[in-house]
Amino acid sequence: SVRMGELQDYLASLPGSSATVALAASALKSLLTFAQEVGFLRFNIGAAVKVPPIKNTLAERIMSEADALLMIRQEPVLRNRVLLTVLYGGGLRISEVCGLHWRDLMTRDEAGQATVFGKGGKTRVVLLSVATWKVLAALRERAGVDNLAIPAADAPVFLSRKGGALDPSAVHRVVKAAAARAGLQAEVSAHWLRHAHASHSLDRGAPIHLVQATLGHASVATTGRYLHARPSESSARFLGV
Repeated sequence: SVRMGELQDYLASLPGSSATVALAASALKSLLTFAQEVGFLRFNIGAAVKVPPIKNTLAERIMSEADALLMIRQEPVLRNRVLLTVLYGGGLRISEVCGLHWRDLMTRDEAGQATVFGKGGKTRVVLLSVATWKVLAALRERAGVDNLAIPAADAPVFLSRKGGALDPSAVHRVVKAAAARAGLQAEVSAHWLRHAHASHSLDRGAPIHLVQATLGHASVATTGRYLHARPSESSARFLGV
């Protein structure tokens, strides 16, 4: 029995930022679309509801290359240092890092590769740099993976204190502590390192389709956001003010 005006009044009454209102609008639209698809509603009045535009804050969440490296180099614990290295060097999502097992890693010449089970149930292969592969090898040796009760290939790359896979909340704590140690803002998260990977590799001349494949973006348009967030030139530089 809900009417269009009631939906609009509800969204207009919501407190918070435009992002909060946009999230609520998207949830309502999704619910009403589903209700129509299963035959619960004859008409989907949510189709006419406009999701309010939100400010793109991606540029505010891209740290400098120096800051990313500082976070890694100042981390005193080997496991955590390798974790930060893989988040940044591989551009992995936090869930992908937590799900890595040694069987997912394979030597490629002097470096290596990781088979990553990513967002949407999609699997991709990420080539790792020589430097990242070396610290992973050091972690494996230090952790004594070959001496564990379970087969070495089945062991998680990043172990918790209890011997299982590290969970996302623990990764968040590691990243937050590393950011504080480096004197960075409190908002820094694991995903910021993924943003940094995309932006810095594009800055260094990596082809956009290659960055797309490495990060596992479904569309090159998603990767292209980093070009807009960090433009290399501006017409403002041609003015005398």
